[in-house]
Amino acid sequence: MSQRTEDQAADPAGAAWRYRWVILGIATFTQAASGFFVQGIGALGLHLQRDLDLSTAQLGLLISAAQLVPLAGLLVAGELLDRHDERWVVGFGACAIAVALGLGSVVPGYVPLLCVLLVVGAGYSTVQPGGSKSVASWFDTSQRGLAMGIRQAGLPLGAALGSAVLPFLAGAYGWRSTLVAGGLAALLGAAVFMGFHRRPPSRTAPRRPAPRAPLASELRARVRMFREPSMTKIMLSGASLISVQGGVGILTVLHLHETASLGAGTAGLVLVAAQAAGAVGRVGLAAWSDRAGSGRFATVTFCMVAVIAGTAVLMTPLGRSPVVACSVLVWLGFFGIGWYGPWVTHVAEAAPPGRTGFALGLAMSVNQIAIVLVPPTLGLLKDLTGSFTPAWALLSAMTAAALAATTRGERERRGGRPRTG
Repeated sequence: MSQRTEDQAADPAGAAWRYRWVILGIATFTQAASGFFVQGIGALGLHLQRDLDLSTAQLGLLISAAQLVPLAGLLVAGELLDRHDERWVVGFGACAIAVALGLGSVVPGYVPLLCVLLVVGAGYSTVQPGGSKSVASWFDTSQRGLAMGIRQAGLPLGAALGSAVLPFLAGAYGWRSTLVAGGLAALLGAAVFMGFHRRPPSRTAPRRPAPRAPLASELRARVRMFREPSMTKIMLSGASLISVQGGVGILTVLHLHETASLGAGTAGLVLVAAQAAGAVGRVGLAAWSDRAGSGRFATVTFCMVAVIAGTAVLMTPLGRSPVVACSVLVWLGFFGIGWYGPWVTHVAEAAPPGRTGFALGLAMSVNQIAIVLVPPTLGLLKDLTGSFTPAWALLSAMTAAALAATTRGERERRGGRPRTG
């Protein structure tokens, strides 16, 4: 018997807990695979506008279509995750994405494609909270921020890969081929998650199901969670920053192409770089929050300040400079996408016992309101004004308002007035 085998036999619990890195890997991969098309569709903007004869507002609506069903779907997914094994909830959701995208590759035009993306959104509702809950249950607080940051990096990694691959496929084989590729990626993610997911050791032993409270009590508990000051702070910050994230996805290529006079290919590469910076940000900022004495939400607050500064620069004449615009958009990628790592860790840790899934679903469903409304709104502003400045101004104002509200609420919580020392 080898020394490694003897060590595992002597410490079976330790060997089991080392499996957490496998869980982290499959959760990250499934997130990237499921979001490959959904998050990468922004890079298809020029192709879809040309091939389907779309306005910027119609393009924004198409991008937000996959995010509409999660408004309610995330709450349903959160409830399912509190009652059932994440393996099947996430796995079946990713399978639904694959089937819907496969069907979408043969639909005749814009409106049927919108309907297909609604179905994609139903499946996508399970992946974010399900993977987050899996990782949170396997890692303790000393490593949870880093682990959640790596797991959440799956979304911008999938988006970066989609942003790099999907335009190439659309140019070579047409936009329908991109849905086929997205469906195959989601199917692979489902197979990996269902094949390798396990519950942590403390949850594998057979046990009696905990008695469920009466329905009225369950509903009251959820309403109270919605009204908690800590949840209000979470929802305001999340909605503002997810809006910036959406703005980076839909506006980067168009802004660089029309305002900074970059070619479509170069602008697409900048979007890839911004998405990659977001992946790095999700890991680095979450790891920083593990060690920050001021708490995880202080990291989120810093990200809000950073994106306000970045969007402000894009509203000035400097935003027309290719070098400055590219640099700022990568900056916005790092902070405007990277915020999600420490934010979602904060949500998981702030949740009441036994309601982690619902808390994640609730916070993410509020984000979905912004995800659905912001892309078409930004597109409409661009169509009506002929300028990107109003769109960046809206994102900056939303973030500034959320920052002011959450900062004021935190001061009131600490004693009704700002600390002086």
